[in-house]
Amino acid sequence: MEKLKDVKLNKELLAIEPNEKVLYDAIILAQASLRQGTHSTKNRSEVRGGGRKPWRQKGTGHARQGSIRAVQWVGGGRYGTPVPRDYSKKQNRKERRLALQTAFLNLYNEKNIIVVDELVLSTPKTKEMIKVLSDLELIEKKVLIIVNELDENLILASRNLPNIMVIEPTEMNVLDLVNTNVVLTTKEAMKTIEEVLK
Repeated sequence: MEKLKDVKLNKELLAIEPNEKVLYDAIILAQASLRQGTHSTKNRSEVRGGGRKPWRQKGTGHARQGSIRAVQWVGGGRYGTPVPRDYSKKQNRKERRLALQTAFLNLYNEKNIIVVDELVLSTPKTKEMIKVLSDLELIEKKVLIIVNELDENLILASRNLPNIMVIEPTEMNVLDLVNTNVVLTTKEAMKTIEEVLK
């Protein structure tokens, strides 16, 4: 398997001015969307028990207490507790597209996009995937493989390799692009990628 030479993006994409600020915002948005926001602990009104005053107000020698579920008691409620919330952020559609274009152009300008004629494995063996990566000198790099159709052999051969991710062009996102060292794609998938980035 050999990589193609002189692969060029179309002029429309090359004319785009990369915007690192928009890219940064998109990364924050993508990371925030991964947060579930289901964190929760109980405050003193939610903890069971503690309805009765533990002892009378005066004359016991103890500090005054109103409930055994106050924050200073073991088993009591918690103060300033985290509550379920939505961490998702918003970004304009044009900004999201520009961020994706910027992330891809950064890889392109650093010559970290490798295009091959086709990427078909004869068996679902991990060692065959390792051989492909070795031939392309990518064995120790984080590789994002983008193909038009998710071939079963390709998925099975790469799923045990922690530095490999296989996606379709329509699944391309900012977080995957900035977290990879190299994008490995096919000639046909490259055309689809250009369509997605327009």
